[in-house]
Order: sequence, then structure tokens, then C-alpha cells
Amino acid sequence: MLKDAVAYYDQLLADADLAEDSRRALDEGLEAARLIFGGRRLCPYLRPHFVTKSDWDRVVVICERVWSALQKVKDAAVRDDVILDELGVTDVEKELIAIDPKYTQVSPTARLDSFLTPNAYSFVELNGESPAGIAYADSATDIFLELPVMKKFLERYEVERFEGSPKLLEVLLHAYEEFLGSKPDSPPVIAIVDLKGLPTQKEFELFRDYFEQNGCNALICSPDELEFDGKYLYFHGAKIDIVYKRLLVNEYLPIMDEYPALLDAYRAGAICMVNNFQCKIIHKKAIFAVLTNERFAHLFSNEELAAIGEHVPWTRRFRAESTEYKGEKIDLVEFTRANKSKLVLKPNDDYGGHGIYIGWVADDAEWDEAIETALANGDYLVQERVETSKEMFPMLFGDEVAMIEQLVDLDPLLYFGKVGSAFTRLSTTELANVSSGGGMVPTFVIRERC
Repeated sequence: MLKDAVAYYDQLLADADLAEDSRRALDEGLEAARLIFGGRRLCPYLRPHFVTKSDWDRVVVICERVWSALQKVKDAAVRDDVILDELGVTDVEKELIAIDPKYTQVSPTARLDSFLTPNAYSFVELNGESPAGIAYADSATDIFLELPVMKKFLERYEVERFEGSPKLLEVLLHAYEEFLGSKPDSPPVIAIVDLKGLPTQKEFELFRDYFEQNGCNALICSPDELEFDGKYLYFHGAKIDIVYKRLLVNEYLPIMDEYPALLDAYRAGAICMVNNFQCKIIHKKAIFAVLTNERFAHLFSNEELAAIGEHVPWTRRFRAESTEYKGEKIDLVEFTRANKSKLVLKPNDDYGGHGIYIGWVADDAEWDEAIETALANGDYLVQERVETSKEMFPMLFGDEVAMIEQLVDLDPLLYFGKVGSAFTRLSTTELANVSSGGGMVPTFVIRERC
């Protein structure tokens, strides 16, 4: 059914007038929603990503089962430096993690990046600190549902849309209620906090508008604009109740001493911060090294271990040591050197595809150099290759449309550990992220009309 649906959609685009009308509607919608950056479309494609209901139901079960294991890692890690060290948590990060956020969920909002194929469903990374794209995906979904080609397509197929912004607001309010220990007397003031001048500013504006439409005052500010008087955190005289922290810990650490108000208010319990600093526990890419390492199997239930074994790629902190691979003892460095066709080296705590070495596209000399670089750095991972998903998509180049093969990265979003929405990132390279030249499309669950 899925193949037939995709073929039908592409067949509709063979009508030049319908394709051009849809291209024009897409651009007008992206412009109105502030989703064009310097002339570059956030969604340079004319087809969304379709997932069948049965596949989506399976994705939800797997994601939530793996998430329950991640929560157990957090619960154990806050009491165990062995796990924190295995994750690569630094001393200053340990100090931040030790602060009680006054709610229990490790990352109220999170994104699991994954590949769904006919034969497998595999995770490649987890963004547990500051997952972007929720509001963008909502806007893109609205735009795609109004495209002429989509309206024609909907005459034959039903689609289920996702809406992440309502779930995000629900998470912020739920965390705040747990933080207070009771329901608030009045709607809270929400501050969206990040550095200035970032492309994600557009998403913050979308969130601000949504929060305000739903009864909460919302502000967009940066750490240098915050003031703490020992009791309350303020932005230009406005008292803040909830900080929706889009600021990455790695970005805050270099300026923390210069602009301490955010940390001081959090430490004093004056604000509810989502996500809080304990998110670093699972945001470290080495979280997969804990999930897949036999040393920590005692943390998880049999169901969780089965889900980890089937869907989380074998991962290890990259260093000179002996470990296990599929039940056999190996020398990790020599194993990595001899198996570049199925391995990738990646930094433990970076994003945007920086510093990643893909073994199967490197020659022997490049791979040897990557190994030496990773060993010298001291905070790298080696991870087993997973089966990726690739699909032909109608991609826009200016006003022209061409069918181009894309890497298809399905990104379920979790809210308090429950899958609530998703979007899909596409890329012509092996790295499916916007900063490496990819784009995003909305995800729809699809059914045939009765």
C-alpha cells in the first residue's frame, strides 16, 4: 500500500501545472511561516514522508520501551559516578547534574533519530537536551495539507497529522506543576532561552505565538539578558516562571561565570527549567555505549534488553581496551581498524555532523588517521553501522523539480517519555541533518480510504 501511495503521489506531480501550483503554494506557505532562511527552503521537497499505521504503532512501542531504559540510566547515574564517567560527563557537568530540578523525568522533551526500513528499525542518535524542529514541523504540516497535489492525493488516501506544539506546552505546564507540587494560581510566564542570532530564532517566534494564543505570556531572551535578585529570575522586569531551555549546556559553560543568573535561579529553585541540566546524562552520545554494554545489562528488564539488542546499534567509548562484540572478546582499537566497512567514529558530545568519520566511505589511510584523531581526542565513540532508509523524493532546485535519492531519517518526538509527534529529515549525504545540507518534511501516518 505504501509503495502504491508514493507512486500515486509522484504520478500526480507528473502533471506540470499541478506540480507548479504546488511548488508556488509551498514557497508562499514557507515564506508566510518564516521557514525560508536566506533564500533557502527548510522543506525543499514536494512530497511529505508517509508511514503506515502498523509501522507507526511499532515505532511507538519500541521508542517508549527504549525510553524506559534511558530513564533507568538517569536514575542510576545520579547516584553512580561509574556510569557518569562511562558517559563522559565532566566534573563541571556533574555539578550541574547534582542540582535537583524538582521533577523526575530526565528529558521532558526528546527526539530519537532513526531509520525505518522494510527489514529493520534502528536508532542512530538521541537528542535529549534541546530537540529542535517541533514548531517547524507543525507549520510545515499545515502548509503541506494545503498543497494542490496533497489535496488531490487525499481524495484517495487518508493521513493522520502530528501536532507537537500543544504537547510541548502540555509538557512545560506538567513539569511546572510537578515543580510546584500543586497547580499554579495563574498562567506561568515562559522564557525561551538561547543565544542570540541563531537560525532557530524563527522557531522560537512560532512557539512564543502559540504559547500566547493559549494563555501563557512568553518571552524570547538570551542568558546575558537575565537578572536574578535572589528570589526571582527576570527579563526586562518580567518575572519568569518556566525556562524553556534551548540553550545547550556546551554553549552555556563558556559564559556561565559571566552570565550566572540562569544557573543561580535554577540552583535556588526559583525557576522550572525544561529540559534541565540532568539531560546531559542521556544527551551524551555514549548513552548508547551504556545501553549496549553488557556491564550495565543489570539495569534493564528483559523486554528493554530485547528492544536495545534489536534497535540500538552496538556502541563503545573509543579507547585502547578489551570489550565484547556479539559475545566475543575483542581488542577495540584493532577491531575498529579491521572493520571500517561497518563502523563509524563520532565525537561523544557534538552535533550537526561535526567530527564524524564514516568508515565505509573512507580509504584505509583516511580511516587510520580517523582512529588516531579519535584516540588523541579521548572522547569519541565507535558505533556499528545500521541499515539506512533511502527513497526517491521530488526535490526542488529553484523552480525546478527533480527526483533525487534521499537518506530518510525518521525522528519521533517524545513528551514525558511518550511518543507524541514526529518529522522526517532528508539528505543527499550520509549525514541527515539540516546543518550538513539536508532538509525536513512533515511525517504523515497513511491509510487507504474505505
